[in-house]
Amino acid sequence: MGNVRLAARALDEGTRSGFSVIEDALENYLVVEGAGRPGPGERRSWRGSLPVLARDLADAGLSDVEVILEYRLPLSSKRADAILAGIHPKTGRPSYVVVELKQWSAATRWEDSDTLVDVTAAPYRPSLHPGLQVAGYGDYLRDFVRVLADEPDPLAGVAYLHNATDGTVADLWGRPQTPLSRVFTGQRRGDFIEFLRSRLAPESGRSAADVLLSSSIAPSKQLLSVAAKEIQEREQFTLLDEQRVAYELVPRAVERARRADQKNVVVVTGAPGSGKSVIALSLLGELARQGRTVLHATGSKSFTQTMREVAGKGSIRTKSLFKYFNSFMEAEPNDLDVVVLDEAHRIREKSVNRYTPKQIRERARPQVEELLDVARVPVFLLDEHQVVRPGEMGTVADIKAHAAARGIPVTQVDLNGQFRSGGSDKYLEWVHVLLGLRNEVATDGESTPPVWRDEPTFSVDVVDSVGELEARLRAHFHAGENARMTAGYCWPWSNPNKDGSLVPDVQIGSWSKPWNVKSDRAIGGAPPSWLWAYDPAGFEQVGCVYTAQGFEYSWNGVIIGPDLVWRDDRWVSRREFNRDPDFRSRKTVDDATFDRLVRHVYKVLMTRGLRGTLLYSTDEETQAMLRSVTNP
Repeated sequence: MGNVRLAARALDEGTRSGFSVIEDALENYLVVEGAGRPGPGERRSWRGSLPVLARDLADAGLSDVEVILEYRLPLSSKRADAILAGIHPKTGRPSYVVVELKQWSAATRWEDSDTLVDVTAAPYRPSLHPGLQVAGYGDYLRDFVRVLADEPDPLAGVAYLHNATDGTVADLWGRPQTPLSRVFTGQRRGDFIEFLRSRLAPESGRSAADVLLSSSIAPSKQLLSVAAKEIQEREQFTLLDEQRVAYELVPRAVERARRADQKNVVVVTGAPGSGKSVIALSLLGELARQGRTVLHATGSKSFTQTMREVAGKGSIRTKSLFKYFNSFMEAEPNDLDVVVLDEAHRIREKSVNRYTPKQIRERARPQVEELLDVARVPVFLLDEHQVVRPGEMGTVADIKAHAAARGIPVTQVDLNGQFRSGGSDKYLEWVHVLLGLRNEVATDGESTPPVWRDEPTFSVDVVDSVGELEARLRAHFHAGENARMTAGYCWPWSNPNKDGSLVPDVQIGSWSKPWNVKSDRAIGGAPPSWLWAYDPAGFEQVGCVYTAQGFEYSWNGVIIGPDLVWRDDRWVSRREFNRDPDFRSRKTVDDATFDRLVRHVYKVLMTRGLRGTLLYSTDEETQAMLRSVTNP
């Protein structure tokens, strides 16, 4: 089912005759789109606002304008309440108005902010200023809907607070309005109608809606210019050896693909700290500078959100270049020149999940096929030994097999250099051999574990207690160095207490600490999950593999839980001590797979440090083995 679109006349007639037909159409559309069935609040919003918009369009003489309801922004889960599509009364060209409908009766400034407002009974407090909200939608559309980049002045944005008066939202008027951020109240209904007449002629908007909905989707040149400035010019990365080879290969592959009209795949493999993400950001900046249509994507919410915060820090618009692997389910083939797929070992079997409606699940394809299709040159950056969850399919063999089935040539670069762990190839090799991961699959390890001796640039120590682990990390932290503590998923993970405090779930003897926050919102002074590795306040929580993966810090503390212990001359994985819900079912995760994945988890946790790693096992025999092989 396509978008819910109808002439303003039909919207007016539908809202006057019981509304059920329009409501049913919207519900079916959202279900098919994967947004799920609308709740009572959303239904109330439709019934409260759409009749008002329909009557205003009728009174403006714009009954033939096309109305697109609940328009989903491209490559995003966000939806605009309505887009009005028609013809500009002066230019005769397609003209569009994004409308954000608010039933607020009053709103006040949130503390001293000019961007946040407080609205009684709003689902989230504070709320974003409605002018900024609709302006964001407008900027996003101009950045990604290609037809809008080809039209002069094609777009306007309005927030319509039809239940409010100027006085009840007086605090909103302090922020200047732009063509994309106009705000109207019910008191200004006449001004709203005149504004609509200034943007839309009283003739059919059907062709304009067709143009918008059939437009190709890709970052605009203007957005790419912003990205180049924010990423490439602000962040100067030095690329060495194979890093530079990988970086140089991609623009050449893009040019080759353009000339020969032939897709190319580039696969970049490397261990933690080998520079995969540095290459990814360098490519994003350089290709944006060249005007290539390029996006960055990962399968990790924490990693994507942090990239948006750090790499896109100077611009809200730049953040929109960072997507998720499941953003491309409905994308057209070759919409992009390049998609840079960072942390590609986290590619899932399919982009759907248990909440995805049946209609979408039935037609879902392998996620790797969606990623291969979306760009002329997909670039996969991965480390096969960082597959830590069942259902993750990001391997070189799988990518090559799917590419071969389409006749797409693949170029692979192996990053032999290693930069995270103090530049120590030796440490990475030690971790691999120690955990029995030298080969593609986990082994029982060597009868005599390898010995580690500190290097000038990197140190490892086995501490006597978890209290010592925290104390030594805290000393580094207070000295101005970034330090974090992580653990295997061997303890429960509770929701916060009613007072907002975190439950100290990770308990070892008399020592305890909370896990990092589960949600995307800060709680009780603790940062949201995606900022745990970046925000200094994250030091006070224990991180898990899902928040640590992809990040690095100077000093790394690792608690090895009872799910992986050393017995006699080999590792023994013990599912009964693991609390990760993804590992519970033996039908979906057999014992051999669990054994391999739990070793991968500890491999990821042990390779986050730039200067050193502190190890502690809750198991006495494992502790003894680690002490015997660490700086003996």
